[in-house]
Amino acid sequence: MTKRPIFASLLLLSSALVAPAALAQDASAEPAADAPPAADEAAADDTTAPEEEADVSIPGGADQEIVVTGRYTPNIVRATPEVVSSLSSADIARTGEGDISGSLQRVTGLSVVGGGFVYVRGLGDRYSLALLNGSPLPSPEPLKRVVPLDIFPTNVIDSTLVQKSFSVNFPGEFGGGVINLTTKATPRETFLTFSGGIGWDSETTNELGYTYYGSDTDWTGFDDGTRDVPPLLSAALKSGKPILEGADFSQDDLEAIEMELVNAETSLLQQNDHIPVNWSAGITGGTTIQLPDGELGIIATAGISNKWRTRDTLQQTSVNDDLSGDPQTSYNRVITDNRVVVNGLLGFGLELGDHKIRWTNLYIRDTLKQARLALGTDANQSDRDIMKQDTAWYERQLINTQLVGEFKFDRLKLDLRGAYANSQREAPYERGFTYVRTNQPGDPVGDKFVNDLGGNRGDATIAFSDLNEDLWSGGVDLSYELAPRISATVGYAYTDTHRISERRTFQFRASNLPIEVQQLRPDYLLSDATIQLYDISLLETSAQDGTAAFDANLTTHAGYAQVQAELVSGVNVNAGVRYEEAKQTVVPIDLFGTGSSAIVETNLNNDYWLPAVTLTWEVAPDMQLRVNGSKTIARPQFRELVAQVYQDPESNRLFRGNPSLTDSELWNAEARYEWYFDRDQRLTVAGFYKSIDNPIETYTSISDSSVNSSYANAPKATLYGAELEVQKYLPLDTLSESPFWQSRRLVLIGNYTYTKSEIKVGDGDTTVINGVVQNAANFFFDGAPLTGQSDHLVNFQIGLEDQDKLSQQTLLFTYASPRVTSRGPSGQPDLKEKPGIQLDFVARQGINLLNKEIELKFEARNLTGRTYKEVQEAGDNRIFFNRYKLGRTFSLSASLKF
Repeated sequence: MTKRPIFASLLLLSSALVAPAALAQDASAEPAADAPPAADEAAADDTTAPEEEADVSIPGGADQEIVVTGRYTPNIVRATPEVVSSLSSADIARTGEGDISGSLQRVTGLSVVGGGFVYVRGLGDRYSLALLNGSPLPSPEPLKRVVPLDIFPTNVIDSTLVQKSFSVNFPGEFGGGVINLTTKATPRETFLTFSGGIGWDSETTNELGYTYYGSDTDWTGFDDGTRDVPPLLSAALKSGKPILEGADFSQDDLEAIEMELVNAETSLLQQNDHIPVNWSAGITGGTTIQLPDGELGIIATAGISNKWRTRDTLQQTSVNDDLSGDPQTSYNRVITDNRVVVNGLLGFGLELGDHKIRWTNLYIRDTLKQARLALGTDANQSDRDIMKQDTAWYERQLINTQLVGEFKFDRLKLDLRGAYANSQREAPYERGFTYVRTNQPGDPVGDKFVNDLGGNRGDATIAFSDLNEDLWSGGVDLSYELAPRISATVGYAYTDTHRISERRTFQFRASNLPIEVQQLRPDYLLSDATIQLYDISLLETSAQDGTAAFDANLTTHAGYAQVQAELVSGVNVNAGVRYEEAKQTVVPIDLFGTGSSAIVETNLNNDYWLPAVTLTWEVAPDMQLRVNGSKTIARPQFRELVAQVYQDPESNRLFRGNPSLTDSELWNAEARYEWYFDRDQRLTVAGFYKSIDNPIETYTSISDSSVNSSYANAPKATLYGAELEVQKYLPLDTLSESPFWQSRRLVLIGNYTYTKSEIKVGDGDTTVINGVVQNAANFFFDGAPLTGQSDHLVNFQIGLEDQDKLSQQTLLFTYASPRVTSRGPSGQPDLKEKPGIQLDFVARQGINLLNKEIELKFEARNLTGRTYKEVQEAGDNRIFFNRYKLGRTFSLSASLKF
């Protein structure tokens, strides 16, 4: 008998670390559909039994038997030689969240900041990398190159893996970590599931809000063509000339363009005293077809959700360093959002022996219909009340198709992956109207709101913007088992990202409008009759807002090599180096041929050697210690590099880029202790440190009573901290002999992260703003924390669950301490967000009715009724940039499986 020792888990490590897609697919493995939740977790979660020696006898011929001796490590998190956290399908289901960003905020060291952007260990979303089945994703956000994770419904995501220590098979833009989303795998049995739900928001549902008509099909997230750019305006936009009265456009031309614009449907704000309920619906199905040498799996899912949210906000600014006195501006603004998300997934999986090929296609459309009404004051316009109303329609769309192949040939493993993704964002008919009331005795309209269209009593604006981004990516990894317990990998990765963005803005202008016309509501003020009778003109202001359009490219080539080996019994090393070169260009498009010197291009052409090493020591059969060191980078995002104004609908703030930004470089170190003290249970403690050269930070300025944010490189920053995570299950069968308690257990899951960061600013340090070298101390305080970093993050889950059938009741507690959202205007304190405490409750119950599986789910969110605050503080003085009450939400949903 011949013995051939094989390091079994090494093959798992190779599969996991060489190809991110392989890790994602392995991590998402599920038991049969009728398995209870506990079995689901044992198969997919990171809480399996300690590794153990195993001898497996395999027939080797007439007179020969081969005995394979290896170390069996079924736990993905434990088997990989990197610091990772995972969310299995069971974990995602337990949290009950509707999108994946909500589930991720339960992971140790992760927090979610406005709009679904994930911060890892206090580092902003620019330092985090999102992958889908191992391939990069484009972003539909003008401000970001990072995709917002709140657009991914949980019904299309099977599992999520967060790797916090860098390994060279991942892209070099790895500051905080990588988040690999895995779409639902092909099923093991044929099934069809229908689902639906309704929800209630205490601050929104059946309460006062504002909306506007738009089009007949807005409820689907698709416009029926009402908001299409009219023919005359479309031709004018393509003319290469600014649209204003002069040699190229006559007053008659401009009036014809104005009258062709859709008016009342997009400009008339309507009060709704009974905002509708939230609702969702979905369908998922799949089957497996047996083939002579393998099987073909097919899965498809489609869903739609329609949600409303009203925020009654207080928004203020100050121009005083100590924030003393009355605010410069102060508005009470009611904002109503109607958000519709439509998604679909179609996946194919072909397995032929040891070879696997997967083709996944994903479609997501996220539409926001927004209406805003504000009343307030501005110190620059004393003795006046100001009323502002805005209507907007934002379409975000992501289409992704990817092909992944895993081929195994004895000791040789080949992984191939290729993907194409397209993201779009369209914002047609962004309309804004400002009316003023003087309140002055003797003024004929002192007690009435008026809009004189461009004088000193109001204005009217309209904007059209469009963004399109294409991303091609591909990669190949070749792994070979050099010797027992030694594996080597070489690989190549390529990405090409191309983005084009254009934003055209206009003002309606008039002179000497009669008082009775100035008092008209918006749709009458810009009616065809008013335009013609009073010669209302159209003035393009795109050039005033910086460049109106830009063309951006980022192309990367990377080669890498790594070795995974067991140095001595129980001590493993994963070491490698990545060479990555990138060319990033952002070219403002001179639409009007002015040759303006203010149009600045960005051309970054850099290459880096990025080493990484992780050492894992099995201290005891159920304990291990990891140590990691690496170098990574962070690049400026496209939108941060171009001086084009963008209105963020979430914060109601204007953003403008800085073409002088440069790459950030990070040195990372980490150590983590892991104790798997029982099946499904663990304790981990970690410490981490990062040194960052040229971190990119957001700063804020105030001009003409408008709040503007931009970006600059700080000289240096450091970040360090510690994490603690505990997962414990307590059987409850000892409480009573009642059958109810015999299969139930108490679930205790908690984690805490402490993070401290400091920006370093010394004498003589500088930063470059739009090509001008300036004193860094004018933008950054020495010792100030990085934007987005909370000192304390706490997550705790306590629940009951049945191990034999679906029955879960979970209370979820989340706390994040205050964090900086932006550097304050020169001399002022930083802007800080105070997330506070959130308490949620989720209950899931499975029942069998007429031999059909039904799952019922009840969710209660924000039970403490917390208030969102983004505030500046100086002593007892406070300025609220944003303050509003978050509603308590309650929802009930059901799914029926055939």
